[in-house]
Amino acid sequence: MKIPSTPLKLRVHGHQLAYHRMGKGPPVLLVHGITTYSFIWKGVLPGLAEDHEVVAVDLLGCGDSDKPLDASYGIAEQVELLESFTQALGFGPFSLVGHDIGGGIAQRFAVQHPDRLTHAAVINGVAYDFWPVQPIIAMRTPIIRQLAMATLDLGAFSLIVRRGVFHKERVTPELMALFRRPLETRHGRKAFLHFAESLDNRDLTTISGELRQTKVPFLIVRGANDVYLSTEISEKLHREIPGSRLDEVPHAGHFIQVDQPERLVELLRAFLRT
Repeated sequence: MKIPSTPLKLRVHGHQLAYHRMGKGPPVLLVHGITTYSFIWKGVLPGLAEDHEVVAVDLLGCGDSDKPLDASYGIAEQVELLESFTQALGFGPFSLVGHDIGGGIAQRFAVQHPDRLTHAAVINGVAYDFWPVQPIIAMRTPIIRQLAMATLDLGAFSLIVRRGVFHKERVTPELMALFRRPLETRHGRKAFLHFAESLDNRDLTTISGELRQTKVPFLIVRGANDVYLSTEISEKLHREIPGSRLDEVPHAGHFIQVDQPERLVELLRAFLRT
């Protein structure tokens, strides 16, 4: 199966959210993190779509979705947008798979709307107060903001991506073009910086007690070579979420969807069958 090149659009809370939809079966929502958008799932979506109806969404402020600068892109706000989005899609109870910030969204969604989720998966996800991390924090400082707005130093951005991928040969010009596309316009760069400013780890620290009592089945996956998010995060999530499963994938960095897409599909398909 091939992912359609043109995304679909759906208006939610006055904003257009872009998404790709494939397959038939129990519904699965794929949620990316900061620095990416739905393209990051292109090696995963077709495999999951063999058994499921899969939607890969662009979060507000990302990809082909609207980028209002007067709305928060924080985790709490994204959760409520996605709840309305999945209702509008006609999803009954569904599985949520989140990477990076998307992993934080999965955690808060499980606490705020537990009856809506059948499964939740956190892939190299943020949690507790271990985030935001560098280089995202740097984006909040005035001089870095000015540099980013003026040129968005694509050399520095390429370095961020390369550090997050274990198999460096997979960081091709084509892949970098996908990463950079939303940042090619001034408004896209403003939205990226606004996303960084919207991040607040209190969106997760305030739910940690409730997360320890969740009945939603959780899978936690970590790329063994993730340089941005430490193993302490995944291990603490595994300890504190009842009945959760933890898998560490060797030869994979932060962007595990680039490094080990086939293995990630295997883990997710096995988990979603339980």
